[in-house]
This record gives sequence, C-alpha cells and structure tokens, in this order.
Amino acid sequence: MSYQAASALQQALYGALTGDATLMGLLPGGIHDAPEPGTPQGTYGVIGTEEVIDRSDVTGPGAEHRVVISVVSDAAGFMTAKDAAARISQVLPDTQPVLATGRVVAIWFHQARARRVEGGAVRRIDLRFRVRVES
Repeated sequence: MSYQAASALQQALYGALTGDATLMGLLPGGIHDAPEPGTPQGTYGVIGTEEVIDRSDVTGPGAEHRVVISVVSDAAGFMTAKDAAARISQVLPDTQPVLATGRVVAIWFHQARARRVEGGAVRRIDLRFRVRVES
C-alpha cells in the first residue's frame, strides 16, 4: 500500500470538478481544499477528508482512497446544494483522471449525507467516493 498518490489524486479530482462547466455554474464559489472561514457566501465545494486502505494484490501495490467532497450553501432549502451534489456524483465516476503518480482504476459513489449546519443557516452535503488507485 502506498499513500504516494494522494496529492496527485486530489489534483486530478480538482481538475475534473473545475473542468466541468455545468458544475462550475452550480458552484459559483468554486472548489476549495479547506472550508471557507466564517459564514459561507453562496454555494461552493470542498475537497475534504480522506481515508486510504491498502488494496495491494498479487499484481502489485494499490490503495482505495475514500474521499469526501462537500457542497456547502447558504441558499434557502436544499435544492441548490442537491443540484450541485448530483452533478458531482455524475462527473466523478465518469472521469478517468490521469495521475502524476499511480493510475486510477475506478471511481465509485459510496454515500451522501445532507444536513443543516451553523444553526440551520447553511446546508452541507458530504459525498463519499471510493477511488481505486494502483501504483
């Protein structure tokens, strides 16, 4: 198992998400790698936490990256955030990003959690993806 592809994977996911014009129209605040400080303005995405599990086999080293992509919105209701989250869950599994280190075998949507945060003023949807990477 190796964690060496983690940075390259984050860069590739960022490129796939920001390269989709429809998604960027739904996320006028852009995509970030850290939550915006204070109360968010508008709707944006965050490439968040990650867990990596060894998935090496007889063919060689590999890892499963469990990545969270979040949509954060101060729009009334969940519709704005859900539209952006739906687009992310469509874009990522359909992309085959090229990594500087390693190779993405597949990306799967795993689960989502929608909730109100910051006293109910903000909507947040955490999308979890499984990404299989071979070194």
